[in-house]
This record gives sequence, structure tokens and C-alpha cells, in this order.
Amino acid sequence: MKCPFCGSLNLKVVDKRDTEDSIRRRRECLDCNKRFTTYEKIELSPLIVIKKDKTRRSFDLNKIKMGLIKACEKRPISIEDIDLMCSEIERRLREKGKPEINSREIGEEIMSVLKEKDKISYIRFASVYREFADLNDFKVEMKKL
Repeated sequence: MKCPFCGSLNLKVVDKRDTEDSIRRRRECLDCNKRFTTYEKIELSPLIVIKKDKTRRSFDLNKIKMGLIKACEKRPISIEDIDLMCSEIERRLREKGKPEINSREIGEEIMSVLKEKDKISYIRFASVYREFADLNDFKVEMKKL
């Protein structure tokens, strides 16, 4: 680590704080006496999604967020709640410890989180995810609830 002001390597950490997803360090250069802040963030390995047709794609949390927004439309669920659900889904997927994850597993995690949060949003998502063909499919799913 170099001082951004003078380029010196002679630094000390004045303060360290853990945040939710990073470590904040307040540093002081012992040569020029200026202070600056650095952040350390854990770099997670990328997840690869195996689609139904066996193709592979990079995991995109934004796709999950858009699906949740659509399912939760006109429901009393804030965007902060949706962001929390996204974080929970990603955490659960990463806990599996696999670099590649089946799209079916992603869908099941989304449905699990939605089921806990809002039953109507869950049914909306399930109707698209499970490709409900008629009213009978809705009835079967609602009986499971």
C-alpha cells in the first residue's frame, strides 16, 4: 500500500471498522502525516448458471431482482425488501459451495424466499416459473400453501 499523496510505503492504520460487506481502514502516512481511507472487500468467485438447455451463463442478480419486482408489483413490498430478498437468495446459493448452479435451484430458492415474504407474490412467480397451464394448476399450488 502506498500513500496516495506522497507515494511513501511508511503507513500506519489509525482505525479499523468492519462494515456489512467490507473492512474500512483509516490510514496515516508517517512521512507526510496525511490521512486516507481504504476499503477491503471480499472478492467472491463468480457463479455459473446451468440453464434448462444445458448452456452456461454468468449469474446475474439483476435478473432475479427484476423477476421479484414483477412478482411483487402492486404488493406492499418495498424495493429495500426486494434487495434484502436478493441478498438472501444469493447467500443461500453461495452456501451450497458449488461454482455452477442449476437454474432450477435458483428458481426454488426464489420461491422459498417469496413464500416466506408474501403468498400472493409467491403464487405470481410460481405461475410463471412452473408454467401453469390452467386454473387447476393454481388450485393445486394454493392447496400446498
